[in-house]
Amino acid sequence: MKHFLLFIMTFLLSTGIQAQTKLYKGNSTSYSDCLFTISGSKIYHGNSTSYSDCAFTLSGDKIYRGNSTSYSDCLYTISGNKIYKGNSTSYSDCLYTISNGKVYFGNSTNYSDCMLTISGKKVYKGNSTSYSDCLGTANEELPITTIAILLGNY
Repeated sequence: MKHFLLFIMTFLLSTGIQAQTKLYKGNSTSYSDCLFTISGSKIYHGNSTSYSDCAFTLSGDKIYRGNSTSYSDCLYTISGNKIYKGNSTSYSDCLYTISNGKVYFGNSTNYSDCMLTISGKKVYKGNSTSYSDCLGTANEELPITTIAILLGNY
């Protein structure tokens, strides 16, 4: 819970200083390569901050579909260093484990289960930090839980 509260505080402070954070495809920071825009507690598709383009809403330790905060629209629950499916925190519903700047599948921290490596403002596929394995670039550092949600199904 401490990690999540720190995430929320960092997220809210950073969005207060700079209104929007962008996540771009690969090594690009081009307008046309923008995958997501984060503004306040909302995450939008592309460069938009339009109500209709809202992909996720962050509220407490939950991430909801679109503009909703309804129980039935809960996609993810964050607890400690784990991200769970829906409203669950059951071992069997663990989607991702976060450890040392890496995102792993399920409850594992095995090398072979590493799906993302975060280094500064860059997100890489697997255990790599190679230029060719860069999946995304942010205009400022993002919380690793946000990256896991946005790029977890690359």
